[in-house]
Amino acid sequence: GFFQSYAVEVDVKDASNATCLYAKWMMRFLIKYETNSSDYKNTTLHLSSSVTHNGSVCGNDTQAALLAVQFGEGHSWSINFTKTNETYQGDFITFTYNTNDTAVFPDAKRKGPVTIVVKDIMHPVQLNNVFVCHNTDFVEAENVTQIFWNVTVQAFVQNGTISKKESRCRADTPTSAPTVPPTIANVTTASTTTLSPAPTTAPKPVENPDTGNYSLKSGNKTCLLATVGLQLNVSRDKPLLININPKTTSADGTCGNTTATLKLNDGNSTLISF
Repeated sequence: GFFQSYAVEVDVKDASNATCLYAKWMMRFLIKYETNSSDYKNTTLHLSSSVTHNGSVCGNDTQAALLAVQFGEGHSWSINFTKTNETYQGDFITFTYNTNDTAVFPDAKRKGPVTIVVKDIMHPVQLNNVFVCHNTDFVEAENVTQIFWNVTVQAFVQNGTISKKESRCRADTPTSAPTVPPTIANVTTASTTTLSPAPTTAPKPVENPDTGNYSLKSGNKTCLLATVGLQLNVSRDKPLLININPKTTSADGTCGNTTATLKLNDGNSTLISF
């Protein structure tokens, strides 16, 4: 069947009724979930025609701005923005989908809200500039692909007026071929078209990460043990290798009868969830 994707427009006002945070964009979500028969299904979650933006915050020099929307049967999405003296950028994206929505998640084994938090991939934008990206971008984590296109956003708006100065994403440059919002069938192809070219020189070698010991308790009993060294390989403008330091990394999470979740926080804005 055909599902309509709606554009979202949010205009957050401050106490003087002046615009402080503005965004207009389109998005949808590809989600893999487990059914009662223990197999996995793919589904697509679209925005509904009715979207609220409760909890959105203007932000200031000491507080992050927050763009938050709620839609459908208990689904929500938000992104917070931080700023320096000269730039602002997205920080973390939080997405919650509700598997009690049987129209989207028929026969789902797990019932209720599921929340994932991912680091935003938006590059810093000059203050008093509006960020524009018409081409498709997406973020993948925990069986969810978040897809965005036709994005216009400005955080920390000055004097209540949306800027006429634009900062365009690289995908919108004239040399870039237009992309199509991916579907479940073509998301792998779409992902390969948005990756940066391989570097012509090999990155500087990075030592192997230190091994950390992480554990979770359920009551007084240990329910999960992990001994692991972790290294992240991030492909952006330049390859970036990050070793997770177990001395500064804390473990959190939950253990259930059939599933367990281990969440690691290195105290430096890196969150990893297993």
